[in-house]
Amino acid sequence: MMFHDFFWGSMWFGWIFWIGIIALIVWALSNSSNRRHPTHLNFPQQETPLDILKRRYAKGEITKEQFDQMKKDISA
Repeated sequence: MMFHDFFWGSMWFGWIFWIGIIALIVWALSNSSNRRHPTHLNFPQQETPLDILKRRYAKGEITKEQFDQMKKDISA
């Protein structure tokens, strides 16, 4: 009877061990894929001065002449 209890106990340990190994592999793969694609970090993208200028012109905040002059100024 003692051998029977030992067998069932070691069998459960074997299942728990393999489930842990599989979970570790899944975790490692998901973390490695996140490192390859850093866009998941939700950092705001850096806007260039030209991007800001284009956005202001598109909103109608500045005229075409102001846009051209400012674009010339930031390009210099």
